[in-house]
Amino acid sequence: MRTILVTGGTGTVGRPTVERLRRAGHEVRVLSRQRGPGLLTGDLSTGAGLREAVDGVDTVVHLATSRGHQDVAQLQRLLEVVGAAGIGHLVLISIVGIDQIPTPYYRDKVEIERLATESKIPYSILRATQFHNLVDEILSAQRFLPVLLAPAVKTQPIAVEDVAVRLTEIAGGAPAGRLPDIGGPEQTNLPALARAWKQAKGSRRPVVPLRLPGKAFGAYRAGAAYAFGAGYGRRTFADFLADRFGVSA
Repeated sequence: MRTILVTGGTGTVGRPTVERLRRAGHEVRVLSRQRGPGLLTGDLSTGAGLREAVDGVDTVVHLATSRGHQDVAQLQRLLEVVGAAGIGHLVLISIVGIDQIPTPYYRDKVEIERLATESKIPYSILRATQFHNLVDEILSAQRFLPVLLAPAVKTQPIAVEDVAVRLTEIAGGAPAGRLPDIGGPEQTNLPALARAWKQAKGSRRPVVPLRLPGKAFGAYRAGAAYAFGAGYGRRTFADFLADRFGVSA
Protein backbone atom coordinates (compact mmCIF):
# COMPACT_ATOMS: atom_id res chain seq x y z
CA MET A 1 0.00 0.00 0.00
CA ARG A 2 1.14 3.54 -0.71
CA THR A 3 0.94 7.04 0.67
CA ILE A 4 -0.86 9.06 -1.98
CA LEU A 5 -1.45 12.80 -2.20
CA VAL A 6 -4.49 13.83 -4.22
CA THR A 7 -4.92 17.37 -5.50
CA GLY A 8 -8.47 18.29 -6.38
CA GLY A 9 -9.62 15.57 -4.03
CA THR A 10 -12.82 17.41 -3.11
CA GLY A 11 -13.90 17.89 -6.74
CA THR A 12 -16.18 16.00 -9.11
CA VAL A 13 -13.78 13.16 -9.90
CA GLY A 14 -11.62 13.71 -6.83
CA ARG A 15 -14.18 12.62 -4.25
CA PRO A 16 -14.88 9.16 -5.72
CA THR A 17 -11.18 8.68 -6.43
CA VAL A 18 -10.20 9.43 -2.83
CA GLU A 19 -12.89 7.05 -1.64
CA ARG A 20 -11.67 4.29 -3.97
CA LEU A 21 -8.04 4.77 -3.00
CA ARG A 22 -8.88 4.49 0.69
CA ARG A 23 -10.99 1.40 0.10
CA ALA A 24 -7.98 -0.10 -1.68
CA GLY A 25 -5.98 0.34 1.52
CA HIS A 26 -3.83 3.34 0.59
CA GLU A 27 -3.04 6.16 2.98
CA VAL A 28 -4.58 9.16 1.22
CA ARG A 29 -3.86 12.83 1.79
CA VAL A 30 -6.15 15.42 0.20
CA LEU A 31 -4.65 18.80 -0.65
CA SER A 32 -7.09 21.67 -0.30
CA ARG A 33 -7.10 25.42 0.24
CA GLN A 34 -9.87 24.78 2.76
CA ARG A 35 -9.43 23.55 6.30
CA GLY A 36 -11.30 20.49 7.47
CA PRO A 37 -11.09 16.88 8.65
CA GLY A 38 -8.90 14.76 6.39
CA LEU A 39 -7.59 17.77 4.45
CA LEU A 40 -4.06 19.11 4.12
CA THR A 41 -3.99 22.86 3.68
CA GLY A 42 -2.06 23.90 0.58
CA ASP A 43 -2.40 26.18 -2.42
CA LEU A 44 -1.24 25.27 -5.91
CA SER A 45 -1.61 28.89 -7.00
CA THR A 46 0.98 30.18 -4.51
CA GLY A 47 2.87 27.00 -3.63
CA ALA A 48 2.06 27.44 0.06
CA GLY A 49 2.05 24.14 1.95
CA LEU A 50 3.11 21.99 -1.01
CA ARG A 51 6.47 20.88 0.37
CA GLU A 52 4.89 19.82 3.63
CA ALA A 53 2.10 18.01 1.77
CA VAL A 54 4.44 15.83 -0.31
CA ASP A 55 6.70 14.83 2.58
CA GLY A 56 6.72 11.03 2.78
CA VAL A 57 4.44 10.63 -0.25
CA ASP A 58 4.95 7.81 -2.78
CA THR A 59 2.50 8.96 -5.47
CA VAL A 60 0.79 12.22 -6.40
CA VAL A 61 -2.55 12.10 -8.21
CA HIS A 62 -3.10 15.52 -9.76
CA LEU A 63 -6.81 16.11 -10.38
CA ALA A 64 -7.05 19.80 -9.55
CA THR A 65 -8.17 22.20 -12.23
CA SER A 66 -9.10 25.86 -12.17
CA ARG A 67 -11.01 28.43 -14.14
CA GLY A 68 -9.02 30.80 -16.30
CA HIS A 69 -5.48 29.90 -17.27
CA GLN A 70 -3.94 28.94 -13.93
CA ASP A 71 -3.63 25.20 -14.59
CA VAL A 72 -0.25 25.40 -16.34
CA ALA A 73 1.37 27.54 -13.64
CA GLN A 74 -0.07 25.32 -10.92
CA LEU A 75 1.38 22.20 -12.51
CA GLN A 76 4.77 23.89 -12.84
CA ARG A 77 4.79 24.58 -9.11
CA LEU A 78 3.72 21.02 -8.39
CA LEU A 79 6.39 19.54 -10.68
CA GLU A 80 9.07 21.57 -8.93
CA VAL A 81 8.04 20.30 -5.50
CA VAL A 82 7.44 16.70 -6.61
CA GLY A 83 10.78 16.57 -8.41
CA ALA A 84 12.68 17.99 -5.45
CA ALA A 85 11.05 15.42 -3.14
CA GLY A 86 12.03 12.53 -5.41
CA ILE A 87 8.49 11.19 -5.64
CA GLY A 88 8.33 8.14 -7.87
CA HIS A 89 4.95 8.49 -9.59
CA LEU A 90 2.85 11.42 -10.80
CA VAL A 91 -0.62 10.60 -12.12
CA LEU A 92 -2.40 13.16 -14.30
CA ILE A 93 -5.98 13.22 -15.56
CA SER A 94 -6.49 14.76 -18.99
CA ILE A 95 -9.20 14.93 -21.66
CA VAL A 96 -9.73 12.98 -24.87
CA GLY A 97 -9.31 15.12 -27.98
CA ILE A 98 -7.34 18.00 -26.49
CA ASP A 99 -4.84 17.93 -29.35
CA GLN A 100 -7.60 18.03 -31.98
CA ILE A 101 -10.13 20.47 -30.49
CA PRO A 102 -8.71 24.03 -30.55
CA THR A 103 -9.99 25.76 -27.43
CA PRO A 104 -7.92 27.76 -24.91
CA TYR A 105 -8.69 25.32 -22.09
CA TYR A 106 -7.64 22.34 -24.20
CA ARG A 107 -4.45 24.09 -25.32
CA ASP A 108 -3.59 24.47 -21.63
CA LYS A 109 -4.16 20.73 -21.18
CA VAL A 110 -1.79 19.98 -24.07
CA GLU A 111 0.85 22.16 -22.44
CA ILE A 112 0.33 20.41 -19.10
CA GLU A 113 0.91 17.02 -20.72
CA ARG A 114 4.06 18.36 -22.42
CA LEU A 115 5.47 19.67 -19.15
CA ALA A 116 4.84 16.36 -17.41
CA THR A 117 6.37 14.25 -20.18
CA GLU A 118 9.46 16.46 -20.42
CA SER A 119 10.05 16.47 -16.68
CA LYS A 120 12.27 13.84 -15.10
CA ILE A 121 9.42 12.64 -12.89
CA PRO A 122 8.00 9.16 -13.66
CA TYR A 123 4.42 9.73 -14.75
CA SER A 124 1.16 8.25 -15.97
CA ILE A 125 -1.32 10.29 -18.03
CA LEU A 126 -4.92 9.19 -18.47
CA ARG A 127 -7.20 10.93 -20.94
CA ALA A 128 -10.91 10.45 -20.30
CA THR A 129 -13.93 11.69 -22.21
CA GLN A 130 -16.17 14.31 -20.65
CA PHE A 131 -18.18 13.32 -17.59
CA HIS A 132 -21.92 12.71 -17.41
CA ASN A 133 -21.98 15.56 -14.88
CA LEU A 134 -20.85 18.07 -17.52
CA VAL A 135 -23.83 17.26 -19.74
CA ASP A 136 -26.09 17.79 -16.74
CA GLU A 137 -24.41 21.12 -15.95
CA ILE A 138 -24.76 22.37 -19.54
CA LEU A 139 -28.47 21.59 -19.62
CA SER A 140 -29.21 22.69 -16.06
CA ALA A 141 -27.66 26.09 -16.81
CA GLN A 142 -30.46 26.70 -19.33
CA ARG A 143 -33.22 26.52 -16.72
CA PHE A 144 -34.59 29.97 -17.65
CA LEU A 145 -34.76 29.31 -21.41
CA PRO A 146 -37.98 28.13 -23.10
CA VAL A 147 -36.02 25.51 -25.05
CA LEU A 148 -32.99 23.27 -24.50
CA LEU A 149 -30.14 24.27 -26.79
CA ALA A 150 -27.91 21.32 -27.69
CA PRO A 151 -24.92 21.75 -30.01
CA ALA A 152 -24.95 18.98 -32.61
CA VAL A 153 -21.67 17.42 -31.49
CA LYS A 154 -20.57 13.85 -30.94
CA THR A 155 -19.80 12.78 -27.39
CA GLN A 156 -19.01 9.67 -25.37
CA PRO A 157 -19.58 10.69 -21.76
CA ILE A 158 -18.23 8.61 -18.91
CA ALA A 159 -19.24 8.25 -15.27
CA VAL A 160 -16.88 9.82 -12.75
CA GLU A 161 -17.13 6.58 -10.77
CA ASP A 162 -15.65 4.65 -13.70
CA VAL A 163 -12.83 7.18 -14.04
CA ALA A 164 -12.15 6.85 -10.31
CA VAL A 165 -11.80 3.08 -10.67
CA ARG A 166 -9.20 3.49 -13.43
CA LEU A 167 -7.28 6.18 -11.56
CA THR A 168 -7.11 3.93 -8.51
CA GLU A 169 -5.65 1.14 -10.64
CA ILE A 170 -3.07 3.50 -12.10
CA ALA A 171 -2.07 5.05 -8.78
CA GLY A 172 -1.51 1.59 -7.31
CA GLY A 173 0.75 0.55 -10.17
CA ALA A 174 4.02 1.58 -11.78
CA PRO A 175 4.42 4.71 -13.93
CA ALA A 176 3.19 3.88 -17.43
CA GLY A 177 3.49 7.09 -19.45
CA ARG A 178 0.59 7.96 -21.73
CA LEU A 179 -2.11 5.35 -21.20
CA PRO A 180 -4.93 4.32 -23.55
CA ASP A 181 -7.83 6.76 -23.54
CA ILE A 182 -11.05 5.79 -21.80
CA GLY A 183 -14.66 6.73 -22.52
CA GLY A 184 -18.15 5.73 -21.61
CA PRO A 185 -20.00 2.75 -23.11
CA GLU A 186 -22.05 4.87 -25.55
CA GLN A 187 -20.91 6.93 -28.53
CA THR A 188 -23.75 9.38 -29.07
CA ASN A 189 -24.46 13.07 -29.54
CA LEU A 190 -25.49 15.93 -27.30
CA PRO A 191 -29.04 16.42 -28.70
CA ALA A 192 -29.81 12.74 -27.96
CA LEU A 193 -28.50 13.15 -24.42
CA ALA A 194 -30.55 16.32 -24.02
CA ARG A 195 -33.73 14.48 -25.01
CA ALA A 196 -33.00 11.74 -22.47
CA TRP A 197 -32.24 14.37 -19.82
CA LYS A 198 -35.48 16.28 -20.40
CA GLN A 199 -37.52 13.08 -20.25
CA ALA A 200 -35.93 12.04 -16.96
CA LYS A 201 -36.45 15.53 -15.55
CA GLY A 202 -40.04 15.63 -16.74
CA SER A 203 -39.50 18.76 -18.82
CA ARG A 204 -41.71 19.70 -21.78
CA ARG A 205 -39.20 22.07 -23.35
CA PRO A 206 -38.21 21.12 -26.90
CA VAL A 207 -34.60 20.25 -27.67
CA VAL A 208 -33.12 22.49 -30.36
CA PRO A 209 -29.99 21.04 -32.03
CA LEU A 210 -27.46 23.71 -32.99
CA ARG A 211 -24.85 23.45 -35.72
CA LEU A 212 -22.29 25.93 -34.46
CA PRO A 213 -19.45 27.33 -36.59
CA GLY A 214 -15.75 27.20 -35.88
CA LYS A 215 -12.91 24.69 -35.86
CA ALA A 216 -13.61 23.46 -32.33
CA PHE A 217 -17.21 22.51 -33.04
CA GLY A 218 -16.13 21.05 -36.37
CA ALA A 219 -13.71 18.78 -34.52
CA TYR A 220 -16.45 17.71 -32.12
CA ARG A 221 -18.76 16.90 -35.04
CA ALA A 222 -15.95 14.83 -36.59
CA GLY A 223 -15.71 12.69 -33.46
CA ALA A 224 -12.58 14.18 -31.87
CA ALA A 225 -14.13 13.69 -28.43
CA TYR A 226 -14.60 9.94 -28.96
CA ALA A 227 -12.32 7.43 -27.24
CA PHE A 228 -12.02 5.00 -30.12
CA GLY A 229 -12.03 1.31 -29.32
CA ALA A 230 -14.04 -0.45 -26.66
CA GLY A 231 -15.56 1.89 -24.08
CA TYR A 232 -14.01 1.49 -20.64
CA GLY A 233 -16.89 2.82 -18.59
CA ARG A 234 -19.82 0.61 -17.62
CA ARG A 235 -22.32 3.18 -16.37
CA THR A 236 -24.53 4.68 -19.05
CA PHE A 237 -26.05 8.15 -19.17
CA ALA A 238 -29.38 6.50 -18.35
CA ASP A 239 -27.78 5.15 -15.15
CA PHE A 240 -26.60 8.65 -14.31
CA LEU A 241 -30.07 10.08 -14.90
CA ALA A 242 -31.68 7.40 -12.74
CA ASP A 243 -29.42 8.46 -9.87
CA ARG A 244 -29.81 12.16 -10.60
CA PHE A 245 -33.59 12.31 -10.90
CA GLY A 246 -34.71 9.01 -9.39
CA VAL A 247 -36.39 7.86 -12.62
CA SER A 248 -35.34 6.01 -15.76
CA ALA A 249 -34.79 7.97 -18.95
